[in-house]
Amino acid sequence: MQTKEHQNNHKIVDYDAVLDEKFGVEGSPDRIQAEEKAYAFYTGQIIEDARKKAKISQAELARRIGSDRSYISRVEKGQTEPKISTFYRIMNALNYRIEFSMNI
Repeated sequence: MQTKEHQNNHKIVDYDAVLDEKFGVEGSPDRIQAEEKAYAFYTGQIIEDARKKAKISQAELARRIGSDRSYISRVEKGQTEPKISTFYRIMNALNYRIEFSMNI
């Protein structure tokens, strides 16, 4: 017999409805703002993970791209989002190659 804390109610959740309720409907200003914050956070996580795998400090990464450690910190925390050209410079400094593909 399962205890209450280990029960799985097998509920199906409509995550679109959850997002709509929390952030507004898709395309609304609140939803767009929430998505932009999420993208900035995700970009920061990609950079932080790559930097840690490369085993270099924020200060060293900043030096490699001609910036300062506080900028790298803000990017990794999702407080600021780098321009695409800066993202390329960061990833290049970490010896990563970025590729895009277009499906037409």
